[in-house]
Amino acid sequence: MAVVYFDWLDYLVFGAMLLLSALIGVYFAFFATKKQNTTAEYLMGGKTMGMFPISMSLIASYISGISLLGLPAEMYTYGTQLWTIVLSEWAVSLTIAIVYLPVFYNLQITSTYEYLRLRFNQNVRLLGSIIFIIKMMLYIPIVIYVPALAFSQVTGINLHLITPIVCIVCIFYTTLGGLKAVVWTDTLQTVLMYFGVIFVLVYGTWRLGGVADVIAINKKGDRLDFFNMDPDPTIRHTFWSTVFGNYFSWLASCSVNQAMVQRCLALSSLKRARITIFIMAAGIFIIVSLCCYTGLVIYATFADCDPLTTKAIRKSDQLLPYFVMTITGSIPALPGIFMSGVFSAALSSMSTGLNSMCGVIFEDLIRPAYNKPISERTASFIMKIIVVIIGATCVALVFLVEHMGALIQAGKSLAGITAGSLLGLFSMGLFLPWTNATGALVGGITSTFLVGWISLGTQAAMIRGDIVVVPKPVSVSSCMENVTEITTSIPSLNLSSVEFDRSGTFFLYRLSYLYYTFVGMIVCIIVGTVVSYFTQPNDPAMVHRDLLTPVIHHWLPRQHPHCRRPRLTQHDIELHARELSQLHTSTPYTKVHTKLEDTRMT
Repeated sequence: MAVVYFDWLDYLVFGAMLLLSALIGVYFAFFATKKQNTTAEYLMGGKTMGMFPISMSLIASYISGISLLGLPAEMYTYGTQLWTIVLSEWAVSLTIAIVYLPVFYNLQITSTYEYLRLRFNQNVRLLGSIIFIIKMMLYIPIVIYVPALAFSQVTGINLHLITPIVCIVCIFYTTLGGLKAVVWTDTLQTVLMYFGVIFVLVYGTWRLGGVADVIAINKKGDRLDFFNMDPDPTIRHTFWSTVFGNYFSWLASCSVNQAMVQRCLALSSLKRARITIFIMAAGIFIIVSLCCYTGLVIYATFADCDPLTTKAIRKSDQLLPYFVMTITGSIPALPGIFMSGVFSAALSSMSTGLNSMCGVIFEDLIRPAYNKPISERTASFIMKIIVVIIGATCVALVFLVEHMGALIQAGKSLAGITAGSLLGLFSMGLFLPWTNATGALVGGITSTFLVGWISLGTQAAMIRGDIVVVPKPVSVSSCMENVTEITTSIPSLNLSSVEFDRSGTFFLYRLSYLYYTFVGMIVCIIVGTVVSYFTQPNDPAMVHRDLLTPVIHHWLPRQHPHCRRPRLTQHDIELHARELSQLHTSTPYTKVHTKLEDTRMT
């Protein structure tokens, strides 16, 4: 089959997407009514953002290029069991709206990890911030690598030439425009992402004769596998790992993630934030299902001519771009639109990560280190420098990513190192008022090192070949080339139930990567509770109710009358005073505002 590459119209469409993204950053930096020159505007959008752009931004943030390319490749290679992850999305949204969000919204904190200082102490806050930064530095390079791999497939250009160019655009608009630029570019990119996926999916289904034919071919190829109820935790994907295990992974990604909380707090009320959460859940449910169904369409198209076996592509994550160029290469601009959608998903995840990391580094590491107030002009300059530095670092780390295995597993495995400990820290703070700062610190560190050891040990075992993930059978019987039919089926193995090699490999290395977050959370909470018990646990009556989830208020003892409300840091007090002073000087009603503020303070 002839290799089809981009033509000039595809490059034009792709370039237009990058240009529009850059112009949005320029607009919010230089032409918007409110400039991005204060921390409130740069990190929180002035708390005036609408539900629609925030919802689109959240969807784009969590559905990265990893999902757009990795999910279809997963369906093609291993079957549909992972599709059941969508069942846990609704439960996660409900948990966030009821348990986590009310606490963060009432405290009105810029950095999620400020909660850890208010509930425990500065050291626990620092631990949470460092874990988050490590998490994002592991995640963003994968997000960048994905579209670069796809673009290399459809253009023939080396991916290490593409990566810096596209990342510079992302760093440019994120640096200039702050949260508003990130949110509105995310909105543009989400629309492109949906359009590209839906068009390719519909056209591919039509070529095959309809949905019924797609399902029939996949059933014949043993791809349809939704209810593997085997309780063995070492099987890569079962119903239990994809629903129960993924619940905790998504809960960690959404509920206590700086990117999530930062956007929700940019809305004007808790009610609007909750509505946004459910819109996000619906959007993620739809796009994940579309991506998974696309995998079925790809398999139905190449059921008798596997492009991996024929060496048409190098990695399974190139299946979708190869499919797009094969079936739609002759349609003007469609490949360009599709690749714009894939890159849009990646750019939105990267820009969100840069903006949220910038907030955490500035608010949790730099601001507390200053002994005097930081002017807004200086703060704005520092935050922009932070974005540039971490963006450049992430681009450099892309060179390590291409040596990993399947992107979905690699991404979730690395995320699991930090996700469990972060979820455990926040859950301890919200649900267990007797746990103290020492317990939280020891629990968080223990959890991070344990899951890090499991995750990296598993990756190393897979590279050595000690752990083998057996794919579904494929065929090349109908290829035009003279290739003998090849299948990966092994007579002695039952492919429906055996996925990991049952050799002498250490048990925890064989644990499904979808359980990493759950294991990390449980270890963090158990260790934290035990250490707190032996190091003078807190009196629950002395922990203010604002720091605990409303779900447990009914079962708590009466709050002590001397229990103090969570206090802001001196830096925050000075920041608010400076903002108030600016408000006074910019309005003719200075006396009225001063009087109102004095009344509120008393």
